[in-house]
Order: sequence, then C-alpha cells, then structure tokens
Amino acid sequence: MVTIETREMKWVAVSLASSMVLLTGCTVSQDAGPAATASSGVHSEQANQPDAAAAPPEMTTETDWEAVADTLESEGKLSGETVYRVTFPRRDLNVISEGVAIEPGLALGSYAAFSRYPDGTTMVMGDLVVTEDELPKVTDALQRNGLGQTAVHKHLLEHSPAVWWVHFHGTNEDAAQLATGVRAALDETGTPPAKPAAAAPGMDLDTAGIDAALGTEGRNDGGIYKFSFARADEVTMDDRVLEPAMGVTTAINFQPTGGGKAAINGDFAMTQEEVQPVIQALRAGGIEIVELHNHALEDEPRLFYLHFWANDDAVQLAQALSEAVKAHNVKPAD
Repeated sequence: MVTIETREMKWVAVSLASSMVLLTGCTVSQDAGPAATASSGVHSEQANQPDAAAAPPEMTTETDWEAVADTLESEGKLSGETVYRVTFPRRDLNVISEGVAIEPGLALGSYAAFSRYPDGTTMVMGDLVVTEDELPKVTDALQRNGLGQTAVHKHLLEHSPAVWWVHFHGTNEDAAQLATGVRAALDETGTPPAKPAAAAPGMDLDTAGIDAALGTEGRNDGGIYKFSFARADEVTMDDRVLEPAMGVTTAINFQPTGGGKAAINGDFAMTQEEVQPVIQALRAGGIEIVELHNHALEDEPRLFYLHFWANDDAVQLAQALSEAVKAHNVKPAD
C-alpha cells in the first residue's frame, strides 16, 4: 500500500512539473543547473523586446549625386531631398499593344533610384525596359557588377516587339559604383541618351473629370496624364526605410487615344490582404489584369504589384480605378 501511494505522489509531482513547463513556455532538463536557467531568462527577455526602428534615408542635395549623374550620363531629380531618381525613356522602341502605339511615358520608362542611409551605404532600386534579345546581356551585366535582379516580367498584354521589365537592387558605400552597374546594363540595350524634357503638349482628355474621380490632381508628363499614390504605411527593406520615389507606389497613367478615350497602364502596390479587393474593383470596371507579382525580395510589409490595362472613356476608367484605389492603404503622393 505504501508503494502505491509513493508512485501516485511521484506521478502528481511529474504532472505538476510538466504543467509548469507548458505555462512558462521553456524546457529545463533534469540536470540543468543555474547556467541553463539564466540562459532561458535572457532568451525570454530578448523575445519581448521591440524590433529596432528602420533607418530613414539621409537628406541630400543634387550636388551629392554629381558622381552618379556623371556615371549615368544623365541628370536625375531629387525627390523629398532623399531619393535621387534618374529616368531613361525607351524612345527607340516602337511598341504596339492592343492596337495602341505605346508612348514611353505610359509604360516604357527605365529608371534608377538612389537613397543614402546613416550607416554610410547607398541603396539603388530600379526597373529596366529591355527587349528579349537584350535580356540575357542585361542580366549578365547586372550580375557582374553586384546588382541583384528582384523581378523579371511584363507590364503589357500582347505587344510587339516583345519587351520585358527587369527590376534590380543593390547597396554599396560607393554610390558611383552602383551607378556603374546600372550604366553597364543600359549599355547592353538600345536605350538612347537622355534629352531635356519638352514642353508638355495639350491632351484630348477631361482632366477635371479624371481628377474628380480619383480625388486628387494628376500631372501632364510629356502628354501622359499621371497619378501617384504612396503607401500610407511605412515600407522598409534591409532595415532601411523606402521612400515612395524608390518605386513603392501605386502608379496610374493615362495616354490619350482620341475622342476622350485613354489607354491606361501602371501598377497597384498592395499587401496580401488587399490583392483580391483591388482585382475585384478593377474587373467590375472592365479593366484587364496584366500581371501580379513582386518587385522586391525582402520588403516589409511584403508588397505585391498588379499591372492593368484598358482603352476606353477616360473618366469612366478613372471612376473604376478610384474604387481600386480605395481598396488598398494608399494616399496621394506629395
């Protein structure tokens, strides 16, 4: 009888110990000493500490980017004193999609965006418009120069000649070295030298109606009517804050096609939860889905980009786009 009671008591003791393990969320072996217990306590304390804040980009001037401009043989524009963005329109390409001659400003613009951070490094992100013949050589040039490819895809439906869009990313303490990699990739393409922007021509569009539908004012960029919406939440990568001009925006472009109509193209920058509501809003307005993909590898929150297309009454399309804009967490970019 004594033996039975002793076993029951041991079983109760073991059960109580197991319950304590479950409650504390850690395990300690029978022969664990003070060192093991202390280690568990440190681990628990670290787990409860908040993540360190991501570093914002530094304020710069255009003078700070002279080496980049010289290397790329093209002057960029400084956005918000933090992002130096250089564009390279593919004016050499005559691309036809769905019977529409695509203007460079609608969908054929390569770019490289640079930001400098407090740790002394510079980050570059961008997108290159390349033909199928150019694509392998561009890939090799990026890789040789330490720039990583983060996406290769299309932004248009059926089109001729076939064009691909190559997104890239890199960090380096020497901004000019990053620019050298971008220059090497551009040299493998027929991208023409940059030229001063011409005066924006008038356009056969009801821009007031489009503005009213989208709730903000667009801008005439070389005959393309453009809108940009920035994420309302902070976007980071590699513990660095990404400003909207780095390419993490929703972009909507209208190219006049006559009679108040426009071809629309661009992309929506969405989190996972926003993807289906945006698709549903676009399809409800008769807008076609071209591509759904990522542009970066390690962004937070993880962003998905949806490219779209339609050619119809511009104001009606703007009203449909407005519903899609409302379906994700963005605000008009500054």
